Amino acid sequence: MNKSELVEALAQKKDLSHKKAEEIVNLIFDSMKQALVDNDRIEIRGFGSFTVKDYKAYKGRNPKTGEIITVKPKKLPFFKVGKDLKERVDHT
Repeated sequence: MNKSELVEALAQKKDLSHKKAEEIVNLIFDSMKQALVDNDRIEIRGFGSFTVKDYKAYKGRNPKTGEIITVKPKKLPFFKVGKDLKERVDHT
């Protein structure tokens, strides 16, 4: 399922206009993005949780040239699946 399919499913299920459903989906995603930017944890019971993981700088290798490069420290979003979702997917 992609974003437009999610919008369409919400519009049909809740008898909303496509535009209103899209606004709701965008609001949810924008709120989640901002929470992660603010380094907050997002937990959706029965689904999973999103956190931001910090990765330290390290030495890497350019695969094309073989040159050793320094990879800067970075933060990346991380998703951990919830128990209910894990069990539901595993048993279908």
